[in-house]
Amino acid sequence: MESSGVIRLHYEELLFYAACVCNCWSVCLCVCVCLEGRACRRGGGGGGGGGGGGGGMRMGSSWRWQLSRAMRLALRWCRLCRPQRGGRGGGSKRWISGRCLELWSYSKLLLKSLYFNSLSNSDTLLDCVFEPVYWIVDNVTRWFGVVFVSLVILLTTSVLVIVYLFVLPTILSTYPVYWAVWHLCCGHWLLVMVVFHYYKATTTSPGHPPKDKVHIPSVSICKKCITPKPPRTHHCSICNTCVLKMDHHCPWLNNCVGHFNHRYFFSFCLYMTLGCIYCSISSRDLFVEAYSAVESYYQTPFPPYTLRETTAHKSIIFLWVLTSSVAVALGGLTLWHTILISRGETSVERHINHKETRRLKEKGKVFRNPFHHGKLNNWKLLFGVEKRSHWFTRVLLPSSHLPSGDGIMWDCTFTRRDPMAI
Repeated sequence: MESSGVIRLHYEELLFYAACVCNCWSVCLCVCVCLEGRACRRGGGGGGGGGGGGGGMRMGSSWRWQLSRAMRLALRWCRLCRPQRGGRGGGSKRWISGRCLELWSYSKLLLKSLYFNSLSNSDTLLDCVFEPVYWIVDNVTRWFGVVFVSLVILLTTSVLVIVYLFVLPTILSTYPVYWAVWHLCCGHWLLVMVVFHYYKATTTSPGHPPKDKVHIPSVSICKKCITPKPPRTHHCSICNTCVLKMDHHCPWLNNCVGHFNHRYFFSFCLYMTLGCIYCSISSRDLFVEAYSAVESYYQTPFPPYTLRETTAHKSIIFLWVLTSSVAVALGGLTLWHTILISRGETSVERHINHKETRRLKEKGKVFRNPFHHGKLNNWKLLFGVEKRSHWFTRVLLPSSHLPSGDGIMWDCTFTRRDPMAI
């Protein structure tokens, strides 16, 4: 008695095969329709002469030959389903089970030979399914980067106008002299740092691997640029190029964050967060007064406010809501990048190292980040601090110095007693 075969499949293989079958039939149908239309046009145009008729016949025979190959393959596939004569009862059921298993094995072999390999998994399938979405997002981000930058400039300018027209006059007229001086110095210092670092982050190139040099330290070859990729280098699909020490593509900068502008990006996030917190705290009392005044607008009789006063009330409410919202959102992003910098990672490397940690944990090993030099040393490398005075001149004041290293060669911190698990 022959035992019936049991087919065990992973869910990603089933999804993968279903997608492949749909794609194959769709592509074959489109190709056959296009070739048939071309063959008919060629044949019709050559009806008056022998040369034209011969060209149409050759084109028609070519696509018919391709179609016949596909039909022969389909017939061979269907021949496996044809029942043998004389099968009865239980033998017929066993034959159907065996034929179905053979049929599925043959189909599986065909699909694997065309699309599948041992490296394919559910992540690969999801990447293929969402490829159109990635393409749309990349192109939208690329073309709307200018819009995002303009929006940042517009909102920042509106905050400055409101502060200079309504907040600063109130501070100078009601606060003591030392508090007024402190507000003037602190506010303008934050403004200079925000403007400087945002300009440098948007205009500074993140750094790219040299394409004219072949003999450079590399860990792989970029599949899209077809050039060597140094360590910590990744391809940006929006900029369509490889970026040294790539962190991410920031639409608010319309630029990639990489080796040469990582410091500018983080400093902009830090000082913009501090500036928003400063504006939110400084205008809190004005916001409470303005909110109470706006609520009184709906009372009868209407309170005797002038146009300037109503404009000031609404502007201060807009200022407080905007700066508080940005402080919360951008503060969370700044905190996240603070954690990454302390660990010696970028946003891309965080996902890679997380997967590598889980993979090595299953094997009983421990993953160690080779670019982690200790929390303090990681901050020194980011800000380019080489001596104590640099904390003031390069961190607390605008500085356009270059980062440490060239983004191609990287120092690893491990010795023989502290090896990285491989």
